[in-house]
Amino acid sequence: MKLFELELKKEEIPFDVVDDLAIYMRNDPMFYRKTFFPAMADVSDRLGKGDAIDTLALIKPIIDKGAKSYCKKYIPNKRPEDIFSKEDLDSCCKKIQSEEMSNIKKGMYECS
Repeated sequence: MKLFELELKKEEIPFDVVDDLAIYMRNDPMFYRKTFFPAMADVSDRLGKGDAIDTLALIKPIIDKGAKSYCKKYIPNKRPEDIFSKEDLDSCCKKIQSEEMSNIKKGMYECS
């Protein structure tokens, strides 16, 4: 049974939507290949060049796009704002930033 087959309200979802969104963005092959990896590679390149960047500002569009893609795939009768609060999306940004910065430093996203 998929989420869209249930008539759930946000507060009735039986799992952490922030963790689920982060897992989705990393594990959905198309989203990862077309959106997540290129964005992380861009962050890696900019940091490698010594640019002063706001990583959260660069990650935020990925999270927004991920929330839309997640809802389209798993909960088509709900909009992202019905499932994810602003705090959820901000929390996901911080989660991705904290978890991916170590991968960036290890060179995981270097394309050269």
